[in-house]
Amino acid sequence: MACPKILVLFYGYGSIVDLAMEIAEGAKAEGAEVKVVRVPELFPKEVVAKFNVDLSRVEKIPEATMQDLEWADGIVMGSPTRYGNITGQLKFFLDQTRDLWLKGALYGKPVGFFTEAATIHGGHESTILTMSAYAYHQGMVIVPLGYAIKEISTTTTGGSPYGPSHLGSMKNLDDNEKAIARFMGKRITEVARKLRC
Repeated sequence: MACPKILVLFYGYGSIVDLAMEIAEGAKAEGAEVKVVRVPELFPKEVVAKFNVDLSRVEKIPEATMQDLEWADGIVMGSPTRYGNITGQLKFFLDQTRDLWLKGALYGKPVGFFTEAATIHGGHESTILTMSAYAYHQGMVIVPLGYAIKEISTTTTGGSPYGPSHLGSMKNLDDNEKAIARFMGKRITEVARKLRC
């Protein structure tokens, strides 16, 4: 079978990076060629400095381009929740994809979503739903997780049928969150492979 190209696209600094890396590992385990990229920061450096995060983790990750979106056979995009919604940084990046939309470059590509929020009811699912609105307009194939793995039913922190997530009040991803994220990578690769054949 052909080796699908999977793009993991995200904005953020903390556990969203960990989720992106777990998703990438899940895709690689299925034989995918994987790129992990981040959208550019829009906040001034003095604002980012107040986040109290390890910036060296993301500085090594390349910034996303429109060509990355075209390159991919499947995409998983992630954003921390901001008041139950997508971050402005990711939305600003996606708002620049007009030329891709005009030529149908993303039409039919499978896409999944991931997020993290500071509280259990802080917008995990609503953030994924707001990201998915973009995919509808591009004609992409939305790939949810459903209940295909037991961890979706047993998690008490992050992860749902909508996609991987992390409860940000917990410092590290727990085993359920890791398994759910890796399954997203596996699932998007499987769907991308089927759609290419």
